[in-house]
Amino acid sequence: MRRVRAVLVDIDGVLTVSWQPVAGAVAAVEWLSAAGIPVALVTNTTSRTRQSMADTLVAVGFPVTADDILTAPAAAAAYLHAHHPGARCLLLNSGDIGTDLTGVTLAGADEPTVDVVLIGGAGPQFSYEALNQAFRHLHAGAHLVAMSRAMYWQTSAGLQLDCGAFVAGLEQATRTQAEVVGKPAAAFFAAVLARLGVDAADAVVVGDDIEVDVLAAQRVGLTGVLVRTGKYEARAHAAAATPPDRVIDSIADLPALLRRGVTAGG
Repeated sequence: MRRVRAVLVDIDGVLTVSWQPVAGAVAAVEWLSAAGIPVALVTNTTSRTRQSMADTLVAVGFPVTADDILTAPAAAAAYLHAHHPGARCLLLNSGDIGTDLTGVTLAGADEPTVDVVLIGGAGPQFSYEALNQAFRHLHAGAHLVAMSRAMYWQTSAGLQLDCGAFVAGLEQATRTQAEVVGKPAAAFFAAVLARLGVDAADAVVVGDDIEVDVLAAQRVGLTGVLVRTGKYEARAHAAAATPPDRVIDSIADLPALLRRGVTAGG
């Protein structure tokens, strides 16, 4: 049985809900640090920059830095440089993530043509006017790049609709296919593993979304651990095409799981 050499952890719904720690989450991250197991916080959150997230997490007790956080906006910037160099991008997103889109040229809302429509996290900015503008650009030939396909996320006020529903609608309306750069894209997990310097077989991913976090990671060889916190739903778990490798009540139970040396099939 191979030793776990890295752990990838979602933030929303796993470590925190509305940025307040899940019970036992801080202690679990502290245990991973003391055990010498590198932790990467992998998130599709697009409402805050990496530094802002790190500052918030530190304030509630997590021993993390901005360098520990790998975001969909940062992945989007790398993807655009590689696949759409020099593109003028219309950004539709809730929150200021400009500092994580290093080198990306953002077009003004009134520009007549753009090369890429870049979709981030949903919020009040996703008005009919904004979505219709995105539709017009896509219909004229712009590429559609999405930071996520997540349909919803968990907050202290309950489940909230996310960008996946709007991405699907734009795909249908324009007969195009979005290029997804955050979770569940295989390239996102590959980039995280490369940064950590570990093979997929030596890493565990912990998430509350069975499709976007867990099964997507399992498809590229990581061990998937589903937690029953955040937006976990028993019906989604039961309806999944394949089971998660492991299921635990919360990340507080992760140290015990790792102490037993449990990996995929173990």
